[in-house]
Amino acid sequence: MKLTILGCHSATPGINSNPTAQVLEIKNHMFLIDCGEGTQVQLRRNKVKFSRIKHIFISHLHGDHYFGLIGLVNTFSLLTRETELHIYAPKGLKEVILLQMKLSSSWTKYPLIFHELDANESELIYEDDKVEVHTIPLKHRIYTNGFLFKEKKNDRKIDINLVTEANIDKAYFRKLKQGFDVENEDGVLISNEKVTKDPLPTKSYAFCSDTIYNEDIIPIIKDCTVLYHESTFLDKNESLCIPTKHSTAKQAATIAKKANVETLILGHYSTRYNGYDDFKTEAKTVFENTLLSKDGKTFNFD
Repeated sequence: MKLTILGCHSATPGINSNPTAQVLEIKNHMFLIDCGEGTQVQLRRNKVKFSRIKHIFISHLHGDHYFGLIGLVNTFSLLTRETELHIYAPKGLKEVILLQMKLSSSWTKYPLIFHELDANESELIYEDDKVEVHTIPLKHRIYTNGFLFKEKKNDRKIDINLVTEANIDKAYFRKLKQGFDVENEDGVLISNEKVTKDPLPTKSYAFCSDTIYNEDIIPIIKDCTVLYHESTFLDKNESLCIPTKHSTAKQAATIAKKANVETLILGHYSTRYNGYDDFKTEAKTVFENTLLSKDGKTFNFD
C-alpha cells in the first residue's frame, strides 16, 4: 500500500502549498482522492501515470477539494483517453462538471461515469475481488464523506517444496491458495495447513477529510492500518473548530487512539501557520505513531 500526497493544505493554493489531493495505490489499483486546484500539475510532478487512474473519490464540494477536477477530466480527453473514468462524489458534482463541459463544448471522448452520493450512513460504493471502498460520513459545513479503502483477504501462500514433496498436481494450486484441502496424485487427502502458509495481513486506509471532532466514525475506521485525519488547527486555535467545522491535531490524535489505528497522518493544515512541526508535537502527546503529510511526500506501508 502506497500513499502519495499531492496536496495537504486547506483553503487557497500557494506557491509551496497545494490543496487536498492524494493518490492511493492498493492491490494494483491507483485511486485519486480529492482533486484540488492544480492536481494534474502535481500528478505530473510526482510522475503519476494518468492512464492508471480509473476511479476518483471526492469528499465534498468545497473548492479546495474539487476545483482541479474539470481540468483533469479535460486533459484526459486531450490525451485521447478511451477507458472509463468513474467519479464518486456528493450529489451535485455531476451537474457542475456537465455544465462546464456543455458551455465549453468540451465533451469527453471516453465514458465518464458519476456515482452520486447522498447517504448519511456508511455505505459500500466500490468493490471488486481485491478491494472494497466504504464511505465515512463526516460532519462539516456541507455534506461530506471520508473513504475507507480495505483489502480483501489475501490468498494463502504455497510452500512449493512441501507441495512437491506431497505430490500435489499444480492444477490444485488455486484451491490451496483459497484454503482448501486437496488430494494428491496418489488419492491421499492433504491438509492445507501442511503445505501452505498464512496469508499476509490485509491493509486498510481511512481518509477523513474536513470534519469537526466526531466519534461516530470510530466504529467504521476501527483497527485500520493508516488513518489520514484533517488537522486544520493547533490547540491554541481550537475555538475556531466550531464555526468552521474543522479539527485540531490533538483531536485527530484522539480519534486515532480511540479507533486503535496503527498509524496517523495529519494534514489539511491552515495556511495561517508558518510551519507544521507543532502539529506533530501536539498530536504525539495523545498518539505516538503520528506522521506529517507534506506535498510530494510518499508513504509506503509494506
